[in-house]
Amino acid sequence: MHGSARKWLTIKIASGILIPLMFWFIINFVSIFDSNHSQLIEFFSPTHTKVLFSLFLIAAFTFFLLTISEIFEDYISKEKLKGVANKLTFFFGIAIPLFTIIYLIRI
Repeated sequence: MHGSARKWLTIKIASGILIPLMFWFIINFVSIFDSNHSQLIEFFSPTHTKVLFSLFLIAAFTFFLLTISEIFEDYISKEKLKGVANKLTFFFGIAIPLFTIIYLIRI
């Protein structure tokens, strides 16, 4: 499979996974919006919540990384700048969910 076709397919799969997880997140975000720290810890304590939120983060950041790299390909003409932008985005797109998931596991 060609690289761009694989990227397109991955975007479609990530968006399909992201739709139900986004509904779950929005419903739960409304319920914990005005919560204090102990209520948030209580919300994120069950394993199923940690797993669902981790899947949400992975799907969201996968979708983000692939779509933002397409924007870089279309609108940045300098190859060096495009490479730096893609590498920085990839680094932060991996680091932020990874640190968040590690923090969730420790709760």
